[in-house]
Amino acid sequence: MTTTIIRSALCVILLALCASAEAQQSTQISRIGYLGGSFLVGRADAFRQGLRELGYIEGKNIVIEFRYTEGKTDRYSELAAELVRLKSNVIVTGGSTLTRAVKEATSTIPIVMANDSDPVRNGFIASLARPGGNVTGLSTLAPEISGKQLEILKEIVPKLSRVAVLGTSTQLGNAQRLKEVELAAAAFGVKLRYLDVLSSKDLATTFRDARNGRADAILMIVPGRVAASQRKQIADLAAKTRLPVAYPEGEDVEAGGLMSYGVSITDLDRRAAIYVDKILKGAKAADLPVEQPTKFEFIVN
Repeated sequence: MTTTIIRSALCVILLALCASAEAQQSTQISRIGYLGGSFLVGRADAFRQGLRELGYIEGKNIVIEFRYTEGKTDRYSELAAELVRLKSNVIVTGGSTLTRAVKEATSTIPIVMANDSDPVRNGFIASLARPGGNVTGLSTLAPEISGKQLEILKEIVPKLSRVAVLGTSTQLGNAQRLKEVELAAAAFGVKLRYLDVLSSKDLATTFRDARNGRADAILMIVPGRVAASQRKQIADLAAKTRLPVAYPEGEDVEAGGLMSYGVSITDLDRRAAIYVDKILKGAKAADLPVEQPTKFEFIVN
């Protein structure tokens, strides 16, 4: 009788310990780092929504550490290192320069690119199908967008004959997108003039050159670092010169621009949550194929 009681007591204790261990495991909180250029409510909300759809709740089973450089290049490495020190389980990046900063800070923590113009040429992955290393995520590589932008611009400005094309020659993807614009321009009978924007100091001069060159409109083909950090200034210059401008990102329209046609960045942020989920469940970044954009949006101010 005594032996039976002891055995029963041991069983109860073991069951209690197992239940306690399972409870601790089920309430384990994962830390997700997110490094962005500037705070945009739509992008943050899209990422959070993607996580919620997969069963993640902030404060319950995940913590999201948002960090933003706000256009200050000297903060890239600092904030990347901070997210590494916080022992993030996975770090999400909102652009090429940010991905590079985090990749230089860690070779072990999985990195999910929310968007990248050309991750193979940038040296982040070996191939879209087999990334290798600790980086995976989503690519915005869709050079045909530039041709479509010119087509829409032609519809908005029916008498369009001269277009100033703004790009950044040092930005990956610039040459490829320019080639697409040239093909579209030949089909529409539009003359192009390429203007290189290497820094924010070039913007005022560039818009003045476009106006003096009798351009009917301006087409921005690459959302490089300069364009992303000077959206308001560009919108103001467009208004001052009274030239319609077609942009590649919706954020440019929010800053006061006329129209944009391009990849839906918020959709990519939502889809980035899917990669985070897979990695938290044990998948390796090296084995997760990089996906290309599937949703595009046309926005008019």
